[in-house]
Amino acid sequence: MTRKTPPYPKEFRAEAIRLILEQGLTLREASERIAVAKGTLAGWVANARGPNAQRALGSRSVTELENEVSGLRKELARTRMERDILKKAAAYFAKESLQGTRS
Repeated sequence: MTRKTPPYPKEFRAEAIRLILEQGLTLREASERIAVAKGTLAGWVANARGPNAQRALGSRSVTELENEVSGLRKELARTRMERDILKKAAAYFAKESLQGTRS
C-alpha cells in the first residue's frame, strides 16, 4: 500500500505547528481554528519535535529531571552560603558603625 501525497502544503503544516509550539495553543484549539483533525495535528507536532516526539507533549525524561534537580541543589547550596556570608558581613559592619559613633 503506497502512501498518498500529503493533502496539506508544507507551509500550512509549518504554520499549524507554530500555533502549538510558539503560540501555546492546545491541540484542540489549533485543530478547531484550522479545521484539521486533532490526531493529524498531533502527528505533525510529534514529527516536528524529533526523535523524542513519542513522549507525551512537554514531558521530560527522568534523567533530565534528575540532572536539573542536581543542578538546582548545587545552586541552592551556593546561594545559602552567599547569604550566610552577607549576614555575617552586615553584622560586622553594623557593629563597627555602632562602635564608631561612640568614639
